[in-house]
Amino acid sequence: MSETLKAPAGFEQTVKKSRFLASAAPIVSEDEARAFLESHCENGANHNCWAYRIGQTYRFNDDGEPSGTAGKPILQAIDGQDLDGVVVVVTRWFGGILLGSGGLMRAYGGTAASCLRAAPRRQIILTTRRWVSVAFSDLALVKARLGAVEHAVIAGEAYDGDGCMLTVDLPTAGLDEICRMLTDITAGRAEISGEDG
Repeated sequence: MSETLKAPAGFEQTVKKSRFLASAAPIVSEDEARAFLESHCENGANHNCWAYRIGQTYRFNDDGEPSGTAGKPILQAIDGQDLDGVVVVVTRWFGGILLGSGGLMRAYGGTAASCLRAAPRRQIILTTRRWVSVAFSDLALVKARLGAVEHAVIAGEAYDGDGCMLTVDLPTAGLDEICRMLTDITAGRAEISGEDG
C-alpha cells in the first residue's frame, strides 16, 4: 500500500560548499504541485530542481543543471521510498566547487531522500464515491453508522421533500460490506448509486 507525507517537510545539507535545501509536501493534483513549486523556488538560488509523482503522472526538472543530474535523482528518491502524491524541490546555492555529474546526482538525490526519510507519513486510502438516498426517518442512523466506518467521509448532503441525498467517499477495500450494512439497517429503503452502477 502506498504512502504519502502527512505534512510538508524540509532538510538542508552542505556538499563541498554548495548549500542544498529540500522542501517536500503531499499533493493530490498537478495544480497543487505547481503552486508548491512557485512558493518554494528561491529566486536568489542558482538552481531549483524538482520532481513530483501523482499515481502514474510524474514530472521532473533539472533547472539548468546537466541533464539527468538533478530532477531524475529527486524522482528516484520519491519512488525509492514507495511514496505517491508527493512533490520535492531541491534548491542549490553554488559554493564554488564543481561536483561533476555523479556528485550532483548524489547531492540532489541524497538531499531529497534524507528529507523524505525524516518526514512523517500516512497510508493512502483508496476511496470510492457513492450517493446514498435515505428517508428522514433513517438519516440519523445512517449518518451515525457511516461516522463509525474508518476512512468514510460524508462529503455532502442535499435535502428534498422525501429525505436526504448523502454524497459519501467510502474506503474501496470494504465497499461491498458498507453498502450491505446501509441496506440492512434501513431494511432496503436506502438507495445507493455510483459511477459504476
